[in-house]
This record gives sequence, C-alpha cells and structure tokens, in this order.
Amino acid sequence: MFSQTSADTRSDAPALIGREDQVALALRRWESVTTGTGHLLLVAGEAGIGKTRLLAEIAVQLPEVQQLSASVFPRDIEAVGGLILDLALSLGRGQHGATATALRSRLVADPEPAGDQSRSRRMLVSDLAATITALLSERPTLLRIEDLHWADELSLDVLERVATTITQTSGMILATYRSDELYPRTPLRRLRARLLEQRLAEEVRLPRLNAAQTGELIRSIAGSTQSSEAVQGVFDRSDGIPLYVEELLADTTAAVPATIADAVVMQRDSLDSSTIPVLEAAAVIGRSFAIDLLDSVCGSARDVTDRALRELADRNLILPGSDGATLDFRHALIRDAIYENIAPLRKRDLHSSVAEAAVLFGFGNSFISDQYERARQPANAYRYAILAARDARRLSSHREAVELFRRAQRTAPGLLPQTDRAVLYADLGEVLAATDDNEGAAAALVSAIELYRSIGDEVSAALLVPRLAAVRHLLGVSYDGRASLLDEELRRVEALTPPVPVHVRARLQSALAAAYMLDRCLDDATTAGAAAAALADEGDSLDDRIDIDLTLGSVLVFAGPGTDGWPILESAIAQARELQFESQAARGYRMIGSCASVLVEYDRASRWIAEGLEYTSTTERWNDFHYLKAHLAHVLWARGDWVEAQAIASNALTEGRGGVTTRNTALIVLGYLALGRGDYATARNHLGEAREIGERMNELQRLVPALWGLAETDLLDNDPAGAAHLAEFAYSRSEPIGDAAYIFPFLTTGVRAYLAMHELQKARDWFERCAYLVRYRGIPGTLAAVGHAEGLILLAEGQTSAARSLLEEAQRRWRASDRYWDTVRSAIDLAHCDARSRRPRAAAALVERTRLEATAVDAAAILSLADAVADGGASAGPLSARELDVARLVAAGATNREIGQQLVISPKTASSHIEHILAKLGVARRSEIAAWVVRSQS
Repeated sequence: MFSQTSADTRSDAPALIGREDQVALALRRWESVTTGTGHLLLVAGEAGIGKTRLLAEIAVQLPEVQQLSASVFPRDIEAVGGLILDLALSLGRGQHGATATALRSRLVADPEPAGDQSRSRRMLVSDLAATITALLSERPTLLRIEDLHWADELSLDVLERVATTITQTSGMILATYRSDELYPRTPLRRLRARLLEQRLAEEVRLPRLNAAQTGELIRSIAGSTQSSEAVQGVFDRSDGIPLYVEELLADTTAAVPATIADAVVMQRDSLDSSTIPVLEAAAVIGRSFAIDLLDSVCGSARDVTDRALRELADRNLILPGSDGATLDFRHALIRDAIYENIAPLRKRDLHSSVAEAAVLFGFGNSFISDQYERARQPANAYRYAILAARDARRLSSHREAVELFRRAQRTAPGLLPQTDRAVLYADLGEVLAATDDNEGAAAALVSAIELYRSIGDEVSAALLVPRLAAVRHLLGVSYDGRASLLDEELRRVEALTPPVPVHVRARLQSALAAAYMLDRCLDDATTAGAAAAALADEGDSLDDRIDIDLTLGSVLVFAGPGTDGWPILESAIAQARELQFESQAARGYRMIGSCASVLVEYDRASRWIAEGLEYTSTTERWNDFHYLKAHLAHVLWARGDWVEAQAIASNALTEGRGGVTTRNTALIVLGYLALGRGDYATARNHLGEAREIGERMNELQRLVPALWGLAETDLLDNDPAGAAHLAEFAYSRSEPIGDAAYIFPFLTTGVRAYLAMHELQKARDWFERCAYLVRYRGIPGTLAAVGHAEGLILLAEGQTSAARSLLEEAQRRWRASDRYWDTVRSAIDLAHCDARSRRPRAAAALVERTRLEATAVDAAAILSLADAVADGGASAGPLSARELDVARLVAAGATNREIGQQLVISPKTASSHIEHILAKLGVARRSEIAAWVVRSQS
C-alpha cells in the first residue's frame, strides 16, 4: 500500500503538522511571562492527537529557559498528591533539591488529625501552592504537566490555588489533558470549568488533522509522497489522529494496531455487562449505525439499549450522528478493535441479523450484500452485490463498483451459468480500467473473452477485444502487439458463418485505426478509419461512429493545419456527453487535450483539459484523469509556469501508477523541468526512463519527446555530438511516417548541435531534411521552428541582417504561441546576433529581459546561456561568466545558500553550477575550485 524510502532517509521523529497556530500562541504568551505576567495554558485534545509532541516543540523553541516537568499516571487519581510527588521527583533530579524536599515533607507531614480536617486540607493546599509559586517566581520558568485528566483532587486543588496567583510570577504552566476522558464526574471536569469561567487559565484544543495534513504526516514518516488513495485510506481509518497514523504505518498487516486494540479492549471490559452486547451489535453494523436498526438487531428491552447507549456516550465511545437518526463511533479504529474481538460465531449471527433487518428497513443493496457475505450466506450476498454494482457503475461510482463486482466474484454460485460469469468478468474489466487498474482490467477481459468463446459466443468475445487492446496500450504493450491482436480477431470474425453483425467489424476496424493513430501512422489510420466509418454507418452504430470520429479528428490535426480536425473532435465530445456515452466522452477529452498540448495549441489545451479533468473526476475515470493532469503539466511547462508544472507532474506520477502513458508524459515533463534548471543528472534520469517506455511500446509519441529532452540536455551540457546523434535517431523514427508534430523542436536542436561541432554543411543538411517535414504538414504551432533554425544558420554564416529578420519573426511567433522555452532561446539568439552586429545596447537589453524571465522560474540553463552572451561569447578559461562568479564565491568560502543570495538564484541552482565547474575543471573538491581561482587571478 505504501512505498517507503530506505531507513537512512526516513524521519525517525515525524514532523509536527498543523500545529503552527498553537505553537505561535504559546510563544506569544511566553513573551508576556518574560515581562513578569505568568500564565496557565491548558492544552486539550483526545488521546494520540499530539499534545506531548506540541509541548516538546514549544520547549525546543525556548532553549535558554528554565524548564521543569511533571506527569500524571492512570493510577494517580487514586493516590493523594500524585502530581505533586512526581514534580518533586523531577525537581530532585535537577537543581531544586530543597524545593523537592519541601514538597515531599509537607505531603508526608500531614497526618489528617481528627480535628478540623477541612482546615488541615486547606492549609496543606496553601503550603504546597506557595512552594510551587515561589519556584515559578525565581526566574522565567516553563512548567510542563502532562495527562492532567488522571490527577487526584488534592493535586488539582493545588494547581487551582497556583492559578490564582500565577499572573504575579514569571512562570508559565503548560498542562495537557485528554478531552475524551473528561467523564461527567471526573475531578478535572469541574476544575476546568472553574478555571475557564474565572479566567484563571486559557485553553487551546488540538483538532484532528485534515486529509491534506495527514498526507504531509505520512510523507514525513514514509519519506516519500504517497498516492491520494493510500492517504485517504489512512485518513479514513485514523480520523486524522497523528498517533493512529503512525501506528497504522508501523503495522500495515494487522486489522488494528496492537497498541490501539489493547487500549480499546480494556475500555470495553470496564463497561457494564449489559452494554457490551449492544456495543458489539453496533460494531457489526459499522462506523455509523442507525438507532432503529440497532434496536431491531439487539432485540432487548428498549430501556436496556438506551442505558447502554448512554454509557457508551458518557465514555466517549460514540457520538451523535449528523442526521439525528444515527450514532457514530468516535474513531473508526475503536469500531474496528471492538469488531475484531467479537467471537467468530456470534459475529456471523450478528451479521445475519443485521442483513435481515436491513432488508426489512430498505437499506441499500451494497450494505446488505456486505452483511450477507460476512454472515457466510454467499447466494444472498451475490444477488445484492450484482444489483449494487450495476447501480454504482450507472452512477459512475467506479471504485465502489469494483469492490461490488469483486464481491460478486467471490460469492458467485458454483453453478452460475457461463454467460452470467462472462458478463461479470466483462463488467469488472470495464470498471477496473476506469479506476486505472489496468493489469486487473486486462486479466478480467481475457477471462471474459475465453468464457464467451467456450460457449460459442464469438460476437460477445469479439466486442471485448478492442477494450483489451486499449487496456494493453495503457500497460505499455507495443503497437505491433496490439495491431496483431486486432488483425487476428478481424480474420477470426470474417471467417465465421453466418457472418457477424456489421457493428462488430466496425468496432474492430475502429480500434485498429486508433492503434495506427496512436503510433502516428496517419495514412494507415485514415484508411482504417474510413473503412470503420462505412461499417458503422451501415450498422447504425452510433457509439462506434463517435469513436471513429475521435480517431479521424486526431489524425487530421496531426496531418495538417487542423482546421477540419478540431471541430470533429469537439463535436464528437459534445455528442458523447449528450448521449451519455461515458467512455467515448472521456476518450474525447483525452484526445483533444493531448493533441492540443503537443501541437502548441496551449489555449485550446488548457480549456479542454480543464473541462476534461472535471468530467473524468465526476465520472471517476481515473486513468483518463491522471493522463490529462500529466498533459496539463506539459502545457504549464511550455508556458513557463514551472512551479505549478512540477507539482502537477509529480502528483500525476504518484497517482497515475496504473497507466504507463501517464507515467511517460509526467516523466518527460519532470525531465524538461530539470533540464531547464540545469540539473542534468535528474533530467537524464527522468528522460531516460521515459525513453525506455517509448522504446518498449514502440510508439513515436512516447519516444521522440523524451529523445528531444535528452538531446537538449546533451547540447547544454557541452556534448553536441551526443545531441546530434539523438536528433538523427529521432529523425529516423519520424521521417518514414511524415511526422512533424514531434520532430519540429529538433529543428533548432540539431542545427545548434552541428554548428557547435563546426559542421555548417551538416547543419544546413539537417535543416533541409527536418524543415521539409514541418512545412509539408503545415501544423501552425510548429512552423516558427523553421525560421528559427534557418536564422541560426544564417547567423553562423555571418549574414546577421537576414538572421535578425528571421529570429525576430521566430521570437514573435513563439511568444504569441506562449512557448516559453523557444521564446527565451530565440531572445538569446537575437542578443547574440546583436552582439555580432555591434549593437551592444540592444544585446544587453535582450539579455537582461531574458535573465528576469529565467530567474522567475529558476531556469539555470537559460541564465548560463544569457551570461555567455553578456560575456561577449567568451568564457573565463573553461568557465562561463556565471560559472566564474560562482567559482569566485566558492573560493571566498561561501555556502550554496550564500551563493544563491549573492547571485539571486536558488541553492539548488548554485549546486548545479558547482557540479558543472567541477566537471569542467576536472577536479573533485571545492578547495580545488578555490585553488584554480587563485591561479587564474595571479
């Protein structure tokens, strides 16, 4: 469920999450204490909420302060002065032996004579309080008291007496107590009311963590970000109580962590014997339970049930529900611990009673099926599970549908007809694919196909093959593997007699066209799509026709200007939504969003991805949702919103674990971001994995974008030969199918690489080959690359005037399309052109503007390029001007943080510069950089 880092990177002490306001309040109150106004601050919260951790954090924030502590223990409520004795023990271990002796002696010296015992007790309380008050008055002192709810009456009376004069001292008392153990007749309950009413104390309550804060805590413990599903699971079970979160992570195998289970069982055993059966029945019903249902299941006199519920409420085990008709266990783990400790046969009988009563009361099919399954009545469980699963699927509650179809699988009768079993597997495969469990979906669909074929239903089997091909695509199966699956099925159905219905062949042809389209074999996709369209029209298959339009629309936008393709895609989505064809609508958003993202149509992409995210979230199409998020990250990277792009791509990578296409896209975006920030090692790591996925899938759109990022990395990391090699490899994949959408960014990359190698003719040859593909397709967002690349060649040839004209136009077009990377790179090229033309002011203005834009997104790679132009294209020996600045600061003994502050860059960017300097100088230590600086200045 959880992925964890190695033990040496994991935090042993979980971070204090969500308590910033309480820490700040305590520190503000301490400021008053230092001026002579003492304070009593009560810290309230249920068990495990983090009261001790909060006190420890406050203590850390006050390192120079005299700090004292005392604790109360469960049996202390039966002892006289237990808290005072523990305080004396603590004082005796420090520098306050005399005060410790005085407290102990005064307690022991009181024999409770037969005279006026009331007066004697008052004198005892007064003397003990005076001793503690004197201690707090010596100098600023912080006294921490833990678990005040277990304190005896005498100790509490002393605390109350101290509270009356604490404002006249220089001391602060922080006292914690469990709010869930303030039972009606406990001593602290009455004291708390008096202290707060008389304003002798202030109270802060620690709330439960919300889901986001729980995720932060999990990340601090596990050492890595977990999926939202995993976080939600822990949040639901822990109720946001930090201790429960830690216990659940520490013991992921037990139904309830042992420490929690033991505490709950002890509390259960202390209840009245008539209350326990009611508690167990409630636990069998669930975390929330209807009062009428509980009453029916218990079968006892209502006054007995009422009395039991009153005791459970007094003991803070249950709380009123929000609707007035239900009650809730205070914590999910309380219910779980009670449930796990019910005897097996009694538990089964209770589930049976709950199920029968739930049927009579008209509860939902899902609840009833669960109760019957736990009662070991599979036939009833299956009947209600199937009904509930189909209801959930109809409402797009796909995750719930998965669990219900799984339950139907487990409880299906052994003699269930094979047709029904095949339908069950097909339905399960559909909802598993929607929830991003593609491996499970593939297995379920294969089982359904085999079952249909075993009973001779070739039509039903054939209709599932396109779904299987689509799921296998998401698992990374290559184009060849998917195409062969569809071709084989087409041959199978064409050989059948009598002939299969036309819509079956239409669906298979449509899937084949989609496979061609995904590999950007546009001509083959068009041919297959036209054949599928004819069959769909003949068979009057509207859902197939929408799928075909989505494929053909995507083909058209990749094949040319897109003026015909975009309207087809938009119309198909609208039609799918109107007809409630959920899978077609989700696929439509996926297609139009990703197409626009790739084809530099960023406004269009942003609009449709936003709408698609809303739709796929509402319909719980999680694979499509995560894929759209990954492409949203790509759009944000392209537009220069790198902080948001990083967050969304990282989230898509964590959440979209079931989809390899999502992973590929997210890795590419993260690689591009690392490249732009000058972190070439991370860039190569992310882009290398993305390249492996693309090669395994043998799919152009997964491979070539990763190759471009790797080529740009090589180019910026002074390996133009490596960049040229990758560019040629990408061309070898794009040219045979006439691709322009993925090869266009290589136009400038390849030209730069060959020019850096002083291969002007090869640069021009590269330009001619790639420019032909881009011009041939004429995709609007890609055409700026042609003028940009040609301008670079003209600049290298010394034709600065012609170069400037092309570069200015390229920059204008890049900026208009909002493509940040090429906008700033073209600005640097223009600055270089101005410098070559002896126009230093124009060059300096462009460089300064580029620096500002690059600094805003921490684009270290762009800053280095800008610095090189500002330095006249020269370098300080092997170093650029910016690297020389960093080297000089290293020689002066500056840390990465100090370098960042001096040069207005992040510490991470400073570290990246230092890595490059070490590599360029061929040294391994900062001291060697310093020695090089000294030598170069002598």
